[in-house]
Amino acid sequence: MSSRTTGVLRRLRSTAATTAARLATTASRLTGRGAGGMIGGLVANAIDPTIMDRLSRGRPAVLVTGTNGKSTTTRMLAAAMRKKYAVATNDGGDNMDAGIISALLAGEEASHIVLEVDELHVPAVADRLNPQVMVLLNLTRDQLDRVGEINKIERALRRTVDNHPDALIIANCDDVLMSSVAFDAPNVVWVAAGAGWTGDSVSCPRTGGHVVREGEDWWSVKPLADGRIFRRPTPTWTVTEHGLVSPHGESDMKLRLPGRANRGNATQAVAAAVEGFQVPLADAVAATEGVDNVAGRYSTIRFGDRDIHLLLAKNPAGWQEALSMVDRSADGLVIAVNGQVADGEDLSWLWDVRFEDFEGLEVKAAGERGTDLAVRLTYADIGHELLADPLEAVLACPPGRVEVLANYTAFRDLKKALNKELEHRG
Repeated sequence: MSSRTTGVLRRLRSTAATTAARLATTASRLTGRGAGGMIGGLVANAIDPTIMDRLSRGRPAVLVTGTNGKSTTTRMLAAAMRKKYAVATNDGGDNMDAGIISALLAGEEASHIVLEVDELHVPAVADRLNPQVMVLLNLTRDQLDRVGEINKIERALRRTVDNHPDALIIANCDDVLMSSVAFDAPNVVWVAAGAGWTGDSVSCPRTGGHVVREGEDWWSVKPLADGRIFRRPTPTWTVTEHGLVSPHGESDMKLRLPGRANRGNATQAVAAAVEGFQVPLADAVAATEGVDNVAGRYSTIRFGDRDIHLLLAKNPAGWQEALSMVDRSADGLVIAVNGQVADGEDLSWLWDVRFEDFEGLEVKAAGERGTDLAVRLTYADIGHELLADPLEAVLACPPGRVEVLANYTAFRDLKKALNKELEHRG
């Protein structure tokens, strides 16, 4: 077969894959089966396994990865990049191959690509897209039955950085594991983005040496193989109580999203836009300030005589951060936990979360694994009521402001139930 014939066949296959993907996406949306963020990519990849490479076609790409904050940081970074460029992004949070292909299809005419990528998929996606920038947020224990041991992920990401020496790395120097990933990168911008959870970084991932913490500083007591000390790198970007400090000046930053973790996410997003793509600092900061929710996370839904504030958490680090965002003056609190594949079926991490004292709050334990949660709350000496259905639990709370903290599928299903009920009520 001639090279010309091969080329024609490849173009025909690519065209068929693109057409089939768009039909599948449209059908999914029209039938109410989903937003189409996955099905189009699945169909396209089945027909043409090289379609991700073709759709990226040399466009400058940014990959955002980490255990927590990928969706938020990606949304903020895409907003900042849009101040200067047309951007293709997976803002629905579909961060594996199918979702990435769907995002590239939807943004085929965009000049730049901003993608959140699941940690396990980063090596393959980076090889296919050859990113100009990689944003490394944090690494903590997450879904042990799917992701596995955290140091294995660190080694895979470190190899990925080594394999792409021309990429600009935006790395969180407060996270020991991500610092190890980027420690030898020739082109790295260190951001002091914070690390609220340190339970998974008590030792150096390269030597096993104990990590000592003193104020903001940290270091391993055991030197690396080449004699260097593995120590917190000096940041050039730093989160402050009211904004950020960078080589380009100080800036106030009034985010609509709560919590210090989101200020860290915003700072890494701004650093990537400014350092990687020369977006003006003021424009990048303003863009992050405009983000008020991420796929419904942090949003408030008015439901009868209740204002329901939705928070998502998926692992010990995420839960600890989300607990700090709960409004202690609220009239009720629903904590909902499922244990489906998307959540991770192993919920032993519940015992690692330091549940706070919710004295005076009406606390409801809910979800498919609400009983597991109820046992944990009992040992934490938190008074609560067990109601399996999260929507029923919300309605059992007093009128007023109701805080809802849920893991992935519990959050998704409750949001659907609330929207369906609101539609029914007209």
